[in-house]
Formats: sequence, structure tokens, C-alpha cells
Amino acid sequence: MLSEAATATLDPGSGRVALAGRWTADQAPSVEAAAARIAAEAAGRPVLVDLGRIERLDTLGAWVLERTRGEIEAAGGRLAYAGAAPEHRILLGEMGLRQPEAPAAPRRGRLYGFLDDLGRYVVAAKTDFVTGLAFLGEVVVACMRVAARPSTFRGTAFVNQIEQVAFRGVPIIVLISFLVGGIVAQQGIFQLQRFGAQTFVVNLIGLLILRELGVLLTSIMVAGRSGSAFTAEIGSMRMREEVDALRVMGLDPIEILIVPRILALVVGLPMLALIASLAALAGGGLTAMLYGGMTVEGFLSRLQAAISLHHVAVGLIKAPFMALIIGIIATIEGFEVEGSAESLGRHVTASVVKSIFMVIVLDGLFAVFFAAIDF
Repeated sequence: MLSEAATATLDPGSGRVALAGRWTADQAPSVEAAAARIAAEAAGRPVLVDLGRIERLDTLGAWVLERTRGEIEAAGGRLAYAGAAPEHRILLGEMGLRQPEAPAAPRRGRLYGFLDDLGRYVVAAKTDFVTGLAFLGEVVVACMRVAARPSTFRGTAFVNQIEQVAFRGVPIIVLISFLVGGIVAQQGIFQLQRFGAQTFVVNLIGLLILRELGVLLTSIMVAGRSGSAFTAEIGSMRMREEVDALRVMGLDPIEILIVPRILALVVGLPMLALIASLAALAGGGLTAMLYGGMTVEGFLSRLQAAISLHHVAVGLIKAPFMALIIGIIATIEGFEVEGSAESLGRHVTASVVKSIFMVIVLDGLFAVFFAAIDF
């Protein structure tokens, strides 16, 4: 019959200590006695502790062993483990002694602090950029795998995401775009009336909405609505270890979770941008009639003369790229969520802020590009 009490047997020749028995809470006296024997035999020299014959190890036994290791190392010795089962190594790692927190850095001048923070932000931005490129590569490869094997495409998930991103987002996007179009037209009329050119407000809102405001407003609202939802959904799955479960089952989380969401954004955002532009033009037209005294026929004829198809194309060309940026940032932040609600909230906030910032930057780059090619 196997021994119940915890024991520690020293081999004087090799300095190896073989542990046996049950290193558990119900054997606390023998565990403490065996640990004291290990500390006494170490005497400032390296000790190798063999865990191969331990019948059972719980948190108390692991904590006592780690406490003993800390005492030996504090006295100038060294303790190492051998023959530990995988579950014992995990338990010992969890019970490992934490190093005391480093003392706070001495306070320095404001200029030094500003430069230090700036450097950290630059390094973090570079890291985020490289991570985003790597993740984009993984998404592209996953899309190529899905294209090579169409039977693996999750059509149901794609349709569901289209409904969540595009269909359910139409009411709020139409309402906000309608109001913004009306506000822009009102302010334009008030300013242009000074020069007797209030009719040119149609040119103003037509070009501004179709080329810039329609897709930009839509992207910002999608980043705040759908991007945050993506981060929260994937982050919650990370917290419940559902992503790890997918990998254990041999499934690729990129194909299962990311590809349908990003494709839904790429397909849905241009449609939403077009609808938002039409709603904003309707709001601007209504305001022009109320404040500028224009008729419906006059507004439409002026709008037809002011815009052309390539102005509509400018906004629609930007939309898929903005959707891709939003999807990549949202899913990256979701995968970085750790096991706490605080982490989830922090990454959802970071997802929205980064997405809106990158959407505005991308819109500025497109504006410079289209101006350079006179499009």
C-alpha cells in the first residue's frame, strides 16, 4: 500500500531529494516537516527535487514547496524540480512566488515625461501597425482557403452579420445622415445669402455629401455600432475560452469568426454609405426648400448639374477599405481581451477610438489621392 504521509528523502551523493506520499492539505504536518528537511539539507547548495513519486499534490503542497524554494534562494542556494507531471508544473507555476513590485521611478521634469510618453505612443503605434498587417495577412489567407473550398464558407453566419451590420443599422444611419444634411444645408444657406448665392448650396451639399460626409459618417457610426459589437462578441468568447475550444476541435477561428464578419462589413458598408448619402441629400433638399425658397424641381435640376457619376464613385470606392480597417481593428482588439470585464471594456473602447481615428486618416489619404489624379 502506498504511503500517505509526505516524505523527503535526500541522496547525499548527488544532492537529489526524492519526494513521495501525498503533499495535500490533509497531510499538512508531514508536508511542513518534509519541507523543513529540504531547507535544512540544502544548506546553501543547489538542490534537485524529484517529484516523480508524489501520489498527489494540491495547492497547499505546491505553495509549501514554492515557499521553501524562496527561502533556499534567499539564503544563496538554488532549488530545481525534476520528474514533475504536467499538472504539477502548472500548479507550481501558479503558486510561484511573485517578485515584489519595483519602486516607483523618480519623478522627472514635464518635458522628459512628455517625450517619454510620446516615445511610448510611437512604439505602441508601430506595434499596432505591424500586428494589423500580420492579422490582415491571416484574414487574406483564410479568405483564399474559403474561396478554394466554397463548402466551408459559413453562409448562414454571413447573412446574419449582413442583417446585423446593414439591415438593422439603416434606421439610425438614415436619421443621423438626414439631420446632418439638413444642418450643413442650413449653415451653407446662411453664409451664402450674404453674397446672394444661396442656390449654390446645392453644389455644396451635393459634392460634400457624396464625396466625403456620406461615407465618413457611415463609417464612424458603423465603427461605433458594429465594430464595438465585434470586439465585445469575440472578447466574450475569449473570456469563456470558446476560441481555444475551436482550436482544440481543429477549427480555424479566423475562418469561423472573422471572415463572415469582415465580408459582411465590406459588402454592407457601401450600401449603407449610399443610403446615408441619399438621406443626407434629402435632408439638405428639405432645408433648402424651407430656408432657401427653392422648389423640388429647382433643387433636383441644380443637383443634377452639380454632380456626376464619378462623385458617387468616390464615396463608394472608399467604403470597402474603411470597412476592412474597421473589421481588422475590431477583431484584433477582441482577440486581445483577457479574462476580466475591465479588459473587455478597455478593448471595446480602444476598438472604437482606433477605428474612428483610422477611418478619418484613410479618408484624408483618399482625399489627397483623388485630388492628385483630378478625380
